[in-house]
Amino acid sequence: MTEFGYYPGCALHGTSNDYEKSLKTCLDALGVTLKEVDDWVCCGASAAHCLNHTLSVALPARNLGIAERDGHDEVVAPCPMCSMELIKARRALEADGELREKISEIVELPVTGKTEVLNAIQVFQRIGLDTIRAAVKRPLKRTRVACYYGCLLTRPPSDLQFDDFEQPHSMEEVVEALGAEAVEWNFATECCGAGMTLAREETVLELANKILTDASANRADCIVVACPMCQVNLDMKQSAVNKHFGVLHELPIYYLSDLVGLALGIDGKDLAIDRHFVVRASALMPPVEAE
Repeated sequence: MTEFGYYPGCALHGTSNDYEKSLKTCLDALGVTLKEVDDWVCCGASAAHCLNHTLSVALPARNLGIAERDGHDEVVAPCPMCSMELIKARRALEADGELREKISEIVELPVTGKTEVLNAIQVFQRIGLDTIRAAVKRPLKRTRVACYYGCLLTRPPSDLQFDDFEQPHSMEEVVEALGAEAVEWNFATECCGAGMTLAREETVLELANKILTDASANRADCIVVACPMCQVNLDMKQSAVNKHFGVLHELPIYYLSDLVGLALGIDGKDLAIDRHFVVRASALMPPVEAE
């Protein structure tokens, strides 16, 4: 078994715990375990940097310090907001010895910034496309997938240094290893509105409608994401989009781990797909291939 450190953040232990179940179930089938960082705290998400810069570094730094103390060379943060905040803190600490000393004193842990932070896509890259391809039992043939990265998986590029921030391709490589077809479309890195779903719902509905419309126009059978906020805005809000714009979107929004899990032969309920609002997992379930 391969083991990674695991930082769930607030979402995967709360409103998006279906993502955690999907990811853990999928990775377990691939021989990978996630060991949760002990006594982790909120990374500060979108609020801390607006209030106090030092706090915005200290919160994610504390989690990095715990991971470092416990011997984790790599920590998986499946939420892109969390991974971004952890990576930004790591870069800042690596570059500034004075800040590193100050933050280490605040969090009462030595933090050097040496622990690497991985997003969910990078975990599958670490496992390897050949390994995933060999484990597939139900190839997702004749399934057209729109890979949606949203804002935070590739931005800011100077800090994240992950994939091409305008034309990423890493998720497509995983999808194609499952036997599915990744469609070319225009909204792969456009914003879904993120947390504006509470303060400015009409903005989220407009952005989500554009994303859903373009995916459908390019004949996608589903959209795949690696972000809990993107999944919520495109899945849960889909009925509100339909009502607001007088349209009829019926596009399932899957986590990348959902598709990997289905291709590995895992039942959709074990991946918590039945808890999504738009569910068509059966369409992605061809017969199991003979051994």
